[in-house]
Amino acid sequence: MHDTASAAKVWFITGAARGIGLSLARQALARGDCVVATSRSMQSLVEEFGPAHERLLVLEVDLINEASVRRAVEASVAAFGGIDCVVNNAGYGQHGTIEALRDAELRSNFDVNLFAPLHVLRCVLPHLRKQRTGHIFNIASIVGFQGGYAGWGSYVASKFALAGLTEALSAELAELGVRATVVYPGPVRTGFLSRERLAVAQRSIDEYTQAQASLDLHLNGLDGKQAGDPEKVAALILQASEVAEPPLHLFAGRIANVLAEQKIRGVLNDLDAWRAPSDATDFIDEVEGPTV
Repeated sequence: MHDTASAAKVWFITGAARGIGLSLARQALARGDCVVATSRSMQSLVEEFGPAHERLLVLEVDLINEASVRRAVEASVAAFGGIDCVVNNAGYGQHGTIEALRDAELRSNFDVNLFAPLHVLRCVLPHLRKQRTGHIFNIASIVGFQGGYAGWGSYVASKFALAGLTEALSAELAELGVRATVVYPGPVRTGFLSRERLAVAQRSIDEYTQAQASLDLHLNGLDGKQAGDPEKVAALILQASEVAEPPLHLFAGRIANVLAEQKIRGVLNDLDAWRAPSDATDFIDEVEGPTV
């Protein structure tokens, strides 16, 4: 069924039962594409999509289990003949100061936000490499670019890691005709900040007042009032999948754009202020261009 020359695409989307993933899956189906919608709960997928059909495959997948991910990818290729667009969308927020977070809380957050996408990539890349075409979208967050938020260190670090991974991945895949894009949404109205979905550290330390104020603000003031529209973010991803030269960095929303600009200005200010002593750390007369 799969034909890379045709207009229709095959999408493999994690976390497709809610939020941006759900909006993206529905819009892709509406325009005639094929969709593999995955979630850790088959019931949630059936509730949102109904039964599978000739252009829809719904799969219950344990993303932190590489064997489960591999079975899902193989089932997708068997059903549709290939995969064109991979969307690593599944993830969750973890609140807690760096000092207070337990090792198990940190590792669980990274298992879902970073190592699960790596499972997907390792399983799907052999197929994209053989096709010599494809597009990977890793859904990060604006906090994966501008991370100065007290109490969100685990989530920030996992999304920074996903962004850095995407940059390296893009460099690796360029010669194979496969593209990679890291998506940085601002706050999106997806239920991400609900008390049922946001993980909060078991331990808290009273002296970290800014972290507690941030948690209170997000749970009581921002949940359900975020500026970002998941339908419009999904439409932006679809638009980026259609262009000949897609962006490596895709910011979504006015808040994301403003925060990105603030971060860039801050970095440039630090570079300018410390240029001379920074340059002076090199061996004299042995400086060449970037080699990394």
